[in-house]
Amino acid sequence: MRRRRGGNGHLLRWVMLGLVLAGGKVGVEWGSAGGAEVVAEAVAEPVTEEVTEAVVTEAGGESRHERGRRIYNYRCYFCHGYSGNARTLAASFMARPPRDFTATSPELLTREVMLEAIRDGRPGSAMAAFGTILTADEVALVADFVRQEFMIDGAVNTRYHIEANGWGNHERYAAAFPFALGEIALDQEEATLTSEQLVGKRLFMSACITCHDRSRVREPELVWESRPVSFPRGSYSHRDPVPVDAVASASIHALHDIPPSLPDLDPEARLGEKLFQGNCAFCHGADGTGKNWIGRFLEPPPRNLADPAFITAMSSERLEAAILEGIPGSSMPAWKGVLSETEVRAIGRYLLAAFSPGAPPGLQERDRLGSAASRN
Repeated sequence: MRRRRGGNGHLLRWVMLGLVLAGGKVGVEWGSAGGAEVVAEAVAEPVTEEVTEAVVTEAGGESRHERGRRIYNYRCYFCHGYSGNARTLAASFMARPPRDFTATSPELLTREVMLEAIRDGRPGSAMAAFGTILTADEVALVADFVRQEFMIDGAVNTRYHIEANGWGNHERYAAAFPFALGEIALDQEEATLTSEQLVGKRLFMSACITCHDRSRVREPELVWESRPVSFPRGSYSHRDPVPVDAVASASIHALHDIPPSLPDLDPEARLGEKLFQGNCAFCHGADGTGKNWIGRFLEPPPRNLADPAFITAMSSERLEAAILEGIPGSSMPAWKGVLSETEVRAIGRYLLAAFSPGAPPGLQERDRLGSAASRN
């Protein structure tokens, strides 16, 4: 049976988010043979140990293998690569690179271990848990696709540079391929390059680098560097410098990085304000809405703490319990190992003071303007 070669879902937003959450250096491993056994209900439909392309097609005429391909191309390629070999930009920032499935034996990496890793993630690594995003059957579909496509068949999956994705006659850019594939370092002395390689490097730098980034360099430099990208906004002055932020002033999300002005907080709530803005605002936004840059990309999204319907239904005890114990199935971790009960109580008091009905004027108006900006 011929495999259908189609386009891929391309999530550029995961590039920035993945690097922010990874913190520059993280580890990711799939585990090894002999991991915990998966309970029977982890797979909605029985699937054999090694699934082939000849699996009976389902309603709509799409085989389980192709369904697994679509999930992989949408969720997994960013770290593990379209061809499963982990040759990705994200992998270059990880202390322990993602698994190269093309060099992995299906006997050594069992299906049960893979199901567990996809469903529950790997604590302390960059491998996220997809059990709250994918159904049990979808977890099985993507695991079986990886095993068949990369570990057994050694196939290359769907190539991105195809006519269906707007890349007709991609071979005409062959001069740039060595730089995109990392065969020639981007910082290699130009005096050592041939005329064809110089043409390829200029092509790579003018076009390919947008997605391939730096590919490979011999001497890595700073990953992030603060610099202005347009005319300074927000009354920035070199004579009175403030922390440089090259994007927030031009971003629809910056509106939600402005904390409410609360001049009359008592000492406990003031402590809570400091703790919230230093810890919780990373996901929930300084204004508590969860509509900041990071919050917009989390699945499921952070709680909108400024929602009057939510905050009026909450008690101090429920808020504190959520902070201490976390929220299962979400990105909300348990803070009981980081914050003391006194500090958690202060955060709860701050939330009620800042976001309950009757909060400082302007907060709701700021939220309304931010929603309008998001639609434009």
